[in-house]
Amino acid sequence: MKVLAIAGSNSDVSINKQLVTYASSLIENAEVEIVDMNDFEMPIYKHQIEVESGVPQAAHDFASMIDQSDLLIISLGEHNGTYSAAFKNVFDWTSRIKDRAVYNNIPMFLMSTSPGGRGGLGVLEAATKRFPLHGGNIVETFSLPFFGDNFDKENQKISNDEKDNELREKISKISDLEAILAK
Repeated sequence: MKVLAIAGSNSDVSINKQLVTYASSLIENAEVEIVDMNDFEMPIYKHQIEVESGVPQAAHDFASMIDQSDLLIISLGEHNGTYSAAFKNVFDWTSRIKDRAVYNNIPMFLMSTSPGGRGGLGVLEAATKRFPLHGGNIVETFSLPFFGDNFDKENQKISNDEKDNELREKISKISDLEAILAK
């Protein structure tokens, strides 16, 4: 199984990248590719740029990575209750590729974490409403509140047993892609 693990933040010390890396490491017998938004820097989406220059190659590259995957694990950084500007820009440009649904109906495990008590629930709510309109096949969601208290940075894993067990249970469910695809 090919897993594309996307950290929806361009921070060099992204807590969502740490979470998505840990979550993807729990999937057995998987080839995992971790995506960093910094690898997909493009001009801020503007219709005039699209008309003059077309959709940037980086958006096509991002779409190709999605298409070559069996499972997407996306951990979204929350900025003011919604996506980070870096993630939103990649999303916007990819949505402009002709005859394409951004996520191409690839099964998706959607997550978020934050330093606060809501654990990125605002961005998860926004994404669970928006992504299905763009080919998002969301099969599970997970939120980790109080990242600093619930994630062991030295060992790169969730330190809160209840939240770790919840994540492991959800990973176990999504690891059976045949069952997901049969639904």
